[in-house]
Amino acid sequence: MSAAPRIDWEAAADLVVIGGGVAGLTAARTASLRGLRVLILSKGGPTDTATQYAQGGIAVVAPHEDSVESHMRDTVEAGAGLCDETAVRSIVEGGQAAVAALTDLGAVFDLARDGQISRTREGGHSTRRIIHAGGDATGAEVQRALNAAGLPVLFGAAALEVVTGRIGVQGVIAVSENGFGVVHAPAVLLATGGLGQLYALSTNPPGATADGIALALWAGATVADLEFVQFHPTVLYTPGGLGRRPLISEAVRGEGAILVDSEGNSVTAGVHPRGDLAPRDVVSRAIAARMRALGTDHVYLDARAIGSFPQRFPTITASCLAAGIDPHADLIPVAPAAHYQCGGVVTDTHGRTAVPGLYAAGEVARTGLHGANRLASNSLLEGLVAGERAGVAAAERLGEEAHVTDVSFHTIPRAARALVQQSMTSHASVVRDAAGLAEASVRLRDAVSHSAASRLRAELTTAKQRLTGTAIELSALNSSGAVSTGAASHDTEDLNGAAATQRITAFEDAALTLTAQVLLLSAAARTESRGSHTRSDHPTPDDHQRRSRAVRLGPEGHPVPAPDGLDLTTWTQDAIPSAS
Repeated sequence: MSAAPRIDWEAAADLVVIGGGVAGLTAARTASLRGLRVLILSKGGPTDTATQYAQGGIAVVAPHEDSVESHMRDTVEAGAGLCDETAVRSIVEGGQAAVAALTDLGAVFDLARDGQISRTREGGHSTRRIIHAGGDATGAEVQRALNAAGLPVLFGAAALEVVTGRIGVQGVIAVSENGFGVVHAPAVLLATGGLGQLYALSTNPPGATADGIALALWAGATVADLEFVQFHPTVLYTPGGLGRRPLISEAVRGEGAILVDSEGNSVTAGVHPRGDLAPRDVVSRAIAARMRALGTDHVYLDARAIGSFPQRFPTITASCLAAGIDPHADLIPVAPAAHYQCGGVVTDTHGRTAVPGLYAAGEVARTGLHGANRLASNSLLEGLVAGERAGVAAAERLGEEAHVTDVSFHTIPRAARALVQQSMTSHASVVRDAAGLAEASVRLRDAVSHSAASRLRAELTTAKQRLTGTAIELSALNSSGAVSTGAASHDTEDLNGAAATQRITAFEDAALTLTAQVLLLSAAARTESRGSHTRSDHPTPDDHQRRSRAVRLGPEGHPVPAPDGLDLTTWTQDAIPSAS
């Protein structure tokens, strides 16, 4: 058995929030206002979140010529038969109050000429209900307003494990530049964002490595609908570009831009009644089909007729100009890229999972709002509404005993990130088939078996780890979220000698590997095409498969189907998988 690492720092909280985007910060602020001691762990800095990059806006029922029922219909239609309509209504109804709370915090939204909040229309919406800020910088404004709340954040810190006991969550094990740490807490909220880094091209920030999915599975929770990955149809294409790519917001098409191929023909004509404003899965498939037919790797967005383009879309204009493209004079080359995970950790509309004390909100969660395909701009809506509710729900854990006394480190396999991304991009992208999914699964299995000597954590040990780290009081976090001088020891054992960034990267690779395995399992089992899951060998929907598919880890730590996975009352401590 390998020696467990020494714990270099400790903290105690009523709620640990993992992630610093809209859902996490909203939950943290809500819980803090109710008297809970909250600590936020953020892998990156204050703006290293998917929220920061959200361009389009927030979908919220407009005061005129709109209704909750209309917004619900659009959401359910986009969700292709898998939305939980009770959850849809609950979240849509909560939108106006959530936006009001955000504006009370200082968020400023764009105004129309009449002085009222300006609204635009995006794909899948039947009316103009999308509110925005800074033209195309809505997420940045939301992030700014929430960051200004001054909540205690430990930046550069990643949660490696959610520790559970007989009565549920006991806290988290984390790593930062100060070494390994433990936060004792009866409640943990996963608000880690998405899984975009599974793919070579994504709109997501570098930290979108499916951490929350893996943490939830390792803790004994279930996930569902991971086969439904939304690919944004219009990401700025540049030859050889990899990693996070600039998004060309759907709002550009809402303002009149049209999609054309290399021969100048419409890409979506005859595909859907809403044409270029069809739901994202429809537009992405149309673009993918046209690229295959013409043998090209991109199509074009013609926005030359939008006279006020630089004022309405300053962020997009800057990205285009940096690539040598003038939206006033040039066609904008675009292609689909991984954008949003529609499934996630199974929760109710208050963020509760099957594990007592474990909550999830935002993109990492599967509330039932999105179904098989997310409606444009429903993501910030869900983050605000579900985040606030999770912050309230976490108060139900007050008074529960929470103390991490054993640090038992599991062996967790991981494949090289480049191999994971190449396999997923080639075989589990916009269009899939059985042969490709099987090939990707075999490649991952072989890569994991060959990397047996390279493990993220020490082998499972039952030896009790004495916690001797320096205590970090939440009040010791200064305004920038850094630990004050003397808050933690740097005198660590050899096992802690590597840089925190290397440890976090290793953890991310393990999370990506596990999540890829779950996605491939779910995509192979869904032998139909529905929403954002398209099978070329099963091109039509199958009513017998009109249901969500849940997955948990089996006794050996491998993903297995969970027929009862949507039931949030099935958890026992025995559900936690052993080392793999």
